[in-house]
Amino acid sequence: MSLRSFFSSRESLFQKGGKYQKFYPIFEMIETIFFTSNTVTKAAPHARSFVDMKRIMTYVVIATIPCVLWAFYNTGLQTNIALSNVNLNDVSGWRIFLIKITGLGINPDNILANLIHGALYFLPIYFVTLLAGGIWEVLFATVRGHEVNEGFLVSSMLFTLTLPASTPLWQVALGISFGVVIAKEVFGGTGKNFLNPALTGRAFLYFAYPASMSGDSIWTPVDGFSGATSLGISASEGFESLKNYGITWSDAFLGTIQGSLGETSTLACLIGLCFLLLTKIANYRMIVGCLVGMIVFSSFLNWIGSDTNPMFSMPWYWHLVIGSYAFGLVFMVTEPVSASHTNLGRYIYGALIGFMVIMIRVLNPAFPEGMMLAILFGNIFAPLIDHFVVMANIKRRSRINV
Repeated sequence: MSLRSFFSSRESLFQKGGKYQKFYPIFEMIETIFFTSNTVTKAAPHARSFVDMKRIMTYVVIATIPCVLWAFYNTGLQTNIALSNVNLNDVSGWRIFLIKITGLGINPDNILANLIHGALYFLPIYFVTLLAGGIWEVLFATVRGHEVNEGFLVSSMLFTLTLPASTPLWQVALGISFGVVIAKEVFGGTGKNFLNPALTGRAFLYFAYPASMSGDSIWTPVDGFSGATSLGISASEGFESLKNYGITWSDAFLGTIQGSLGETSTLACLIGLCFLLLTKIANYRMIVGCLVGMIVFSSFLNWIGSDTNPMFSMPWYWHLVIGSYAFGLVFMVTEPVSASHTNLGRYIYGALIGFMVIMIRVLNPAFPEGMMLAILFGNIFAPLIDHFVVMANIKRRSRINV
């Protein structure tokens, strides 16, 4: 029996009136992993398109692959560097146990050793995110009698990539639960949320557990080893001092620095951006707006200068490569549901986020990151931006008609 025949023969059991009708969302979720839904619009007016929700979400997940692979490598690299001068017999933990079994050892010069060690940090966080968030998704879909939407696949991946490698798994489960339930499901599910669920969950963890989640906190892949993030160094000593820590602009661009799992490599983010733009999943107007807002305001602060705040002197090309700016620009700013929907509004929306991230990074010494809060701020104002754009268009057309 073919897989298609298997699902077709059992579909009636899960449809209305069937023995397992309450579990239809779960059946439909599993079926659509393998096959495209055969449900189509039958009443006019309607439009046909090969780009459905599943294809959009799949493309976004594909676009994150460079960041995921780099998260594997860089997490393992930073961890192996921290442990390179340590006797493995003096270090405990299940990851070290598995490393010993593979025989790769702690070698930062070994690409495979870095990838495997990094995967041992990334995969548990991702699996816990899928499990905890998936349970909430299925629960709400079952109670409402709705299909399980593919949107969670994107949220789970993005949420994982925003976290530090040392995040406790119970915090991972708590954060994604907050993001899915509070930011999305209480508003009706995918397509009805006005805040980005992944960022909302990340923001919740930051304010609830700032010691392990703040943008300038230490990055601790292994207990007892720590190092300040590039933004933390820049905020306290100025970006010029990064060279004293062996961090160059090219290091920050490639991503061989400390930071959250998916945010360190600007190059990996740009590869994902090229894919999203080529497939027309991402709207370039928000990208342009965010870049212009960031470049103009940071250049203005460079011109003003400050004798007490070293962040005033940081040029825009450094803002681009450190912290989560590049990751947020590619995967969060372009998120279509919580962003503006008018063309002019998208430029304004992006520019607002670009302006806000610099304002938070530079003018708020207690929070040198800024991208997460800037995007959530933009999410809140997106409907208002669209409203004023639409009203302006109405007034302009009414003057033309008169």
